[in-house]
Amino acid sequence: MNKMVKLTIYLFISIIIISIAVNSDIKPKEYRLTVVAESLWLWTGVAVSHEDRIFANTPRWRPDVPRSVVEVLPNGTYKPFPDAEWNVYNDSVDVATHFVCVQSVYVDDENFLWVLDPANPLFRGAIVGGAKLVKFDLTTNTPVQTIIFDESIIRPASYLNDFRIDTKKKIAYITDSGIGGLVIVDLKTETARRLLENHFSTMSEDVVLTIEGNEWLFPGGVKPQIHSDGIALDNEGDYLYYHALTGRHMYRIKTEYLLDGSLSPDDLGLKVENMGKTGASDGLWCTTDGDILISSIEDNSVKAFGADGNIKIIIQSDKLVWPDSFAEGSDGSIYVTTTQLNRNITDLDPYRIWKISLTE
Repeated sequence: MNKMVKLTIYLFISIIIISIAVNSDIKPKEYRLTVVAESLWLWTGVAVSHEDRIFANTPRWRPDVPRSVVEVLPNGTYKPFPDAEWNVYNDSVDVATHFVCVQSVYVDDENFLWVLDPANPLFRGAIVGGAKLVKFDLTTNTPVQTIIFDESIIRPASYLNDFRIDTKKKIAYITDSGIGGLVIVDLKTETARRLLENHFSTMSEDVVLTIEGNEWLFPGGVKPQIHSDGIALDNEGDYLYYHALTGRHMYRIKTEYLLDGSLSPDDLGLKVENMGKTGASDGLWCTTDGDILISSIEDNSVKAFGADGNIKIIIQSDKLVWPDSFAEGSDGSIYVTTTQLNRNITDLDPYRIWKISLTE
């Protein structure tokens, strides 16, 4: 072996050794969980404003729910939002100007709070005129737009679940977990369309979920079938991601196809992309870094679906009992609710909002 070959091999080995030594000092990111607030009432959705004001909601899955939307104060206590009157519900109120059964909340890029009310209390059927999307100005805590969904959009078994707002295109994207499908809302004209109804991507899969070591079944051993639920919009507004709750695959579709009214239902269905097996999930979120977060309910974790298609666990803890909805703070911290929907009422901890942040 001549000297030049030996020198080349020596340099190559040296580069590898140096690379290993340098990379060995690079530690993977580590995250910690911090309790933001606790409640004896179930919180499904959470939203965080640009000033880090925190909002949460309680769906009316019980007849005695005292309030639907709250603002969580810095000391962990909370108050009705926008006021007590909006949170009053009985047979005599105007369902267009009162919360009936709020499922999710979201703060958009322009710092407006949106509240999604499927108006299906106790899952006994959607109330005509009550299903709505309400926009609140956070400088005045007052409603500035209310979109009521009529019977062409809301079926008796509909349960509007989660949503995202595209402020540039003035579009809202909503999942219907009651019967499966997406609802696309033009916020300028206040008109809506139902899309991908009965498409396999928006429907429950034939699975039984196992959570905390037990199969999750309804009374009588009935297998739950909860359809399109979690939703995320990428940072460019080009792709919409969604996931059935009782399913283990995530799907996406280009928003340009959802906004193209000339496509037939069959043609639109062909545009859906299967992003692969992610595990059962209740909530999705697109981070400022472009990852799609997945609330992984079967293994008490939050996962990230990266641009390379790989999935990694961000944090896993027995404290994350049924992680549900996400929000993101001004510093990039992630907020997530834990709903414990798999547990008997006698086994419940307080419902919590958790903050996921980098360990210093």
